[in-house]
Amino acid sequence: MSQERGEWLERVRESMIETWRLVAQCTESGSAIEREGLIAAVVPLTPERSVSNSVIYTDAEVLIDSLDEIASAYDEAGIRAWTVWVPEDDDETARALERAGHVLDAEPRAMGMELERAERPEMGELDWSRGCDLEIVGRINDLAYGYGEDGLGPIISAMPPDLVETYCVKVDGETAAVMMTIDFGDDTEIAWVATSEAARGRGLATALMRQSLWDARERGKSTATLQATKLGAGLYRRVGFEDFGALQMWERRR
Repeated sequence: MSQERGEWLERVRESMIETWRLVAQCTESGSAIEREGLIAAVVPLTPERSVSNSVIYTDAEVLIDSLDEIASAYDEAGIRAWTVWVPEDDDETARALERAGHVLDAEPRAMGMELERAERPEMGELDWSRGCDLEIVGRINDLAYGYGEDGLGPIISAMPPDLVETYCVKVDGETAAVMMTIDFGDDTEIAWVATSEAARGRGLATALMRQSLWDARERGKSTATLQATKLGAGLYRRVGFEDFGALQMWERRR
């Protein structure tokens, strides 16, 4: 692993730890198991969604030593699916999770961007705004990703509005694309980018991304990081993000 790639992965994972700590703190009955180099977000509000019940680590030994404790905590909270995010070249941890009953579920990409590259966007005639209704942001995400009633809407709507920045754009008076940024240190984390199925292909999310990156630069942030699904990776590359490898999601489901 190159030094630059390793530094970016560390930055991505550090922002992830802060994001999931915030998710655990702001949701009903949520909690977090924390060790040096590890956090496990325990979010009973979404017991079927492993992405909200995530374990992020920077110390693999601490993770392996804590697995039984973490599994018991999720069981006691009634959570039926949780996941551990593993860098693609950490084969030893992946094998240990497999032996513990985890299954490779997805491989989002760890991506980052230097915000000095961000440029002021031309938003044209778009009907866009900041400070959007968090419930709508959650609803658009659940619709866009097919989550249905057991989706991520409850955790998105519970995010503290004073600690996040939301963006949305309307088409014919209806919200069509949404996203969120969360600042930690000199990084801004990009989260919950979604476009309704009927509005895809119009560049709406791309425009919101460009605006959010410019805003983060104006706030004095130096980088932006995210985890990209296959659906979103192309969008992020178009606005200037670089790919630093897969973050495998090793899921354990009852």
